[in-house]
Amino acid sequence: MARIPRRYLIHTIMVEPYAGESSTGPVYGTATPVPCLLDEQTRAVRTPGGEQVTSTSTAYADLTVTAPPLSRVTLPGGRTTTVIQAKRRDGKRLGTPNHLEIQLE
Repeated sequence: MARIPRRYLIHTIMVEPYAGESSTGPVYGTATPVPCLLDEQTRAVRTPGGEQVTSTSTAYADLTVTAPPLSRVTLPGGRTTTVIQAKRRDGKRLGTPNHLEIQLE
């Protein structure tokens, strides 16, 4: 399937994958730079648990990216946020390239 052309991945976010909880709080993996297209629009989205929350940004990235819910993300401007959910999008029905849509708090 077609991927997002590299020329559209004009932003870079830093993703620290959520690894669980410890006695001192959340534990994250190593920060990884992720090329993406970042759309900083506010939207209402549903969490994997079914709650409706506000997403302040959406990142569109390659399907090879790993961004589990609750992962810590640093945006290009330096703001730190959290992954609400990441969905694989198959472009067949939409006429778009296959990509990972990452909803951010």
